[in-house]
Amino acid sequence: MVAGLRVRHLVRYAEIGRLLARYGHSDLARDVGFSEIDSGQGEDGAPDAERLADDLERLGPTFIKVGQLLSTRTDLLPKAYTDALSRLQDDVAPMPFGDVAHVIEDELGLPVHDAYAWLDESPLASASLGQVHRARLANGRDVVVKVQRPGVREQVADDMAAITELAELLDEHTDLGRRIGFAELAEQFTRSLAGELDYRREADNLVRLAEIVAPYRRLVVPRPVRELTTGRVLTMDDIPGRKITEIGPVARVDLDGAVLADQLFRAYLDQVLAAGFFHADPHPGNVLLTAEGDLALIDLGMTARVSPALRDGLVKILLAIGGGHGEQAADVAVRIGRPLDDFDHEGFVRRAAALIDRADGSVIAEIDVGSLVMEVCATAATHGLRLPAELSLLGKALLNLDQVTRCLAPDFDPSETMRSHLADVLSSRVPPSRDRLYAAALETRELLEQMPGRLNRLFETASKGEFHIRVDAFDERELLHGLRQVANRITMGLLLAALVVGSAMLSRGHGTSGPATIGFVVAATGSLVLVLNITLDNRRRHRGR
Repeated sequence: MVAGLRVRHLVRYAEIGRLLARYGHSDLARDVGFSEIDSGQGEDGAPDAERLADDLERLGPTFIKVGQLLSTRTDLLPKAYTDALSRLQDDVAPMPFGDVAHVIEDELGLPVHDAYAWLDESPLASASLGQVHRARLANGRDVVVKVQRPGVREQVADDMAAITELAELLDEHTDLGRRIGFAELAEQFTRSLAGELDYRREADNLVRLAEIVAPYRRLVVPRPVRELTTGRVLTMDDIPGRKITEIGPVARVDLDGAVLADQLFRAYLDQVLAAGFFHADPHPGNVLLTAEGDLALIDLGMTARVSPALRDGLVKILLAIGGGHGEQAADVAVRIGRPLDDFDHEGFVRRAAALIDRADGSVIAEIDVGSLVMEVCATAATHGLRLPAELSLLGKALLNLDQVTRCLAPDFDPSETMRSHLADVLSSRVPPSRDRLYAAALETRELLEQMPGRLNRLFETASKGEFHIRVDAFDERELLHGLRQVANRITMGLLLAALVVGSAMLSRGHGTSGPATIGFVVAATGSLVLVLNITLDNRRRHRGR
């Protein structure tokens, strides 16, 4: 067995190794000890993307979620695979209502009939991590209750531990692992799944998103019921609606499609670029058309956060993409990314610029901002540049938004909306304080006043050939002299200590013997000579400076 792997994960190791051998690179499985596993490929030797989705479904909830997360990483997988994984179904057989009631009572500490005036025993939806039931509170408020499956948290934690161990092994022993960073991916997936398994965090996400989209009257977010929400039970508003993809041409005539698409797209720009928090999975199933003709954003299990520094980079990239400035977008991507040892800077800039410039010349119906961002991410990976994972999530979110807005308004132009709204996003940033502005102004004035004189002196010195660079380097002679002084003082201290001990021993005797007296005199003389040498050496050093 390969070092670093645990015996209790043997079954999962074998299943993951089979996937690596079947769909990945055969050298991956060989390097970690799975070389004897049958590749399982078809007769033509080509892996089947749809079959990968089926295999992940059979492996259970953890691998379904990992597959869905991998569908956002076009920088790692070919498009055929990301397309297949994005359609990965998280629809499993419902758990018995008795198990649902037991989880609710265990979490809330109340009988089901005390917590809810009515709870539908038939699930509204059933997924691998939990299932949803309609309910009504005593005050008449219609809600939905999301209940986590028993034992799923422990299963996911165990599966992710096995995946992480294999990822670390791949990073350590394979070139592809060092290039991609499987351990970093596993850590990101673990954090994402931990968020989905803590329903209190999803409740916080609902509140946060509702605050961000509050200026947009046509967007609705369900509110959580805090008193009936725990880590494994989430109670929130029931907002009935239809999936966007179910809207027919006749129904679209009565919609304010352009207004809805514009508000939705602007709200997402606010989430990413102003708040640094966004709904990372706005696919058509998570965006509903309500009876009032508004849009409801549901299922906030998958969210992402963007640091202020990365936000600035994303703003610049989107501005460059929206304006068709390919080289500028590529340069920003290089600054926010992490170049690997084999990074081809010129090749990446040329390819990314060509992608963006080509899109800039397309008609509105052909412009797909999300696909463009995903293509840039894939191009970066090909040329040895590792971009932040948040950029891939943003690309996936924009790709889903493109699909939703096309359903609402086929002529909607996301690039135009992005260009017009980015100015509002930038102006909404918190301005610096007055004191900081004054300090910056004074420093700038001082720099401008002194710059001509400094440049003049610099050029004059260089023209005369008197340009010197002083380097304060390491002085080994001073170091050796210092070590010598320390050693001398230690030696002198030991001799003086020996004299003290010798004197004490002599004084305790009834008489002094000849050898003892001679030894004491010799030690005292040697000590005196050593002290004199140290003193003279110090004086010579001072005179030589």
